[in-house]
Amino acid sequence: MEILQNSVAGTLESSDIMISLEPGKDGVEIELQSIVEKQFGREIRRAITETLAELGVDKVKVNAVDKGALDCTIRARTKAAVYRAGGNAGGEISYEWKN
Repeated sequence: MEILQNSVAGTLESSDIMISLEPGKDGVEIELQSIVEKQFGREIRRAITETLAELGVDKVKVNAVDKGALDCTIRARTKAAVYRAGGNAGGEISYEWKN
């Protein structure tokens, strides 16, 4: 999936993460701010990177502000941000929301 526009998903509330995406030129670039970065920064980056790879995103800049989110929340926020950033390509793209 191609990132066509900037997007945001999530909040800055406790136990959540705010994922902001913008089109990138080459590769995946992640900027992470986290209250638990020393303990879990590598795992947070991995969850974001794996989710982007599953969705076929390979050119993106990610700004993540984490407030102690669980892995499932990180993945869900990343997916939501990607879907928002991908636009709807004239109605040609349909997402399976139940899974």
